[in-house]
Amino acid sequence: MKRFLALLATCATVLGLTALSGPQAAAATGCRVDYTVASQWQGGFQAGVRITNLGDPVSGWTLGFTMPDAGQKVVQGWNATWSQSGSTVTATAVDWNRTLATGATVDVGFTGSFTGANPQPTAFTLNGVACTGSVEEPPDDGTPVDINGQLHVCGVNLCNQHDRPIQLRGMSTHGIQWFSRCYNTASLDALAKDWRSDLLRIAMYVQEDGYETDPAGFTGRVNSLVDMAEARGMYAVIDFHTLTPGDPNFNLDRAKTFFASVAARNADKKNVIYEIANEPNGVSWTAVKSYAEQVIPVIRAADPDAVIIVGTRGWSSLGVSDGSNESEVINNPVNATNIMYAFHFYAASHKDNYRATVSRAASRLPLFVSEFGTVSATGGGAVDRASSTAWLDLLDQLKISYANWTYSDADEGSAAFRPGTCNGTDYSGSGVLTESGALLKSRISTPDNFPTS
Repeated sequence: MKRFLALLATCATVLGLTALSGPQAAAATGCRVDYTVASQWQGGFQAGVRITNLGDPVSGWTLGFTMPDAGQKVVQGWNATWSQSGSTVTATAVDWNRTLATGATVDVGFTGSFTGANPQPTAFTLNGVACTGSVEEPPDDGTPVDINGQLHVCGVNLCNQHDRPIQLRGMSTHGIQWFSRCYNTASLDALAKDWRSDLLRIAMYVQEDGYETDPAGFTGRVNSLVDMAEARGMYAVIDFHTLTPGDPNFNLDRAKTFFASVAARNADKKNVIYEIANEPNGVSWTAVKSYAEQVIPVIRAADPDAVIIVGTRGWSSLGVSDGSNESEVINNPVNATNIMYAFHFYAASHKDNYRATVSRAASRLPLFVSEFGTVSATGGGAVDRASSTAWLDLLDQLKISYANWTYSDADEGSAAFRPGTCNGTDYSGSGVLTESGALLKSRISTPDNFPTS
C-alpha cells in the first residue's frame, strides 16, 4: 500500500457561503484539509480527506476542489454527499456531521478512477472560500498523562493533579483474546496521535476463552498494553471483563489473584485505572458491593493511589435495566475511597430514561462511562446518531469520562474499523472507519482543554 504526502491547507478568512439544504450554513473562519491517497492500483485509487475546523463553529459545510486531470472521477464516496461536474468535485455534509465545533474534525473519502495521470488536487474551498497556505501544527502542550498526572476522585468528579475536574475520552478494545491483532504500534499510534484519545480501555474477558484459560499469559498481555498506552501518554483502564456468569463473586478468587499482580507491577505508574467488574447482571447490588469490598483492599495494598471503577447492577446501568435506579447505590455505597461507579449504555437501546438517571445520579455519585456503543445493546445494528449525540453532549456537559466500544474491526455496528482493517497497517485513513468510528473520532479528536490552575 502506498501512502502519499498529505496536502495541508488552511482557510484564513471567509468571503462567502455555499448554499446547503437543511439548517443555514455558518461561515468557517479557519480550516485545515488533509488529502491522502491511501492506496492506488491500475486505473483506480482510494483517497481520504480530513477537514479540521480551526475557527468558529460551523453549522453546515461544503468542501470543493478540482480534479487536476480530466480523467479523474469520483466513483463512490462516504461520510458526505459526493458529486462531480466536469472536473469540479463537491462533498456536502450529511446530517450527523453537519456541525463542526472549533477544533473538530470530520473524515470523508472516496474511491476514484483515472485514465491518465493521478495528480493530487492543489486547491480546496470550504463553503466557497479558498483554503490556501500551509498549516503549522499547534504547539504540543503535553500528553493527557503529562498534563493531568495521577488522577483522583474529588466529590463526584474525576480530578487531575491540579485538583481540577476533567473528562477523559477514549476507546475500549474488544476482547483481547479475539482481536489482539488490532492492538499494535501502528494502531496505538493512531489512537494517541490521530484520534487524540485520552485513554485506552483494555477489555480482558475472564471467561469466553479469556483469563481463566491462561492467567499468566493474559496478565502479560494486559501489562504490555498498559506500557504501550503509557508510552503514548494515554491512561489505561484495566477492565476485568466479567459478563457470564453475571455474579462477580464467581470470579472473586481470580480477581484477587489478577489485581494483586497487576497492581503490584503497575503501582508506580500514573496512567492506570482499575475496573474490577465489567457488567454485573442477574445479581443484587448487595452482592456486587460485597465483591468490591473484598477486591479493592487487594489493589490498595499494592497501589494506594489509583482510581478504581466499580460495576453496578443491571449490566452497569445503576440498576435501571433491572427496574431499579441509582438510589440503591446512593443509600448503600461501597465502603472505600477514591472510587467511581460504572455506567454503560448502548445508544439505540438506552435512551431518555437512562439519560435521566445519569443526570440525577451525577450530582450524587462519581460516574465513569467505561463502555458504551452507538448501536443496540447487542453491539450490532445501525448507528443511532440522534441518541448517540444526545448521550455524548450529556457526558460532555457533566464532565463524565467515557470509553467507546470498540476500537476493533469486528464485523458488527459498534466497531470503529471496517472488517479486515487490522490485517493491514492503516488505522488513520478515512476509508478504514465505520460510521460509528467516524462519529467517535470526530468527537474524541477535539481539544481537551484540561485545566491546570
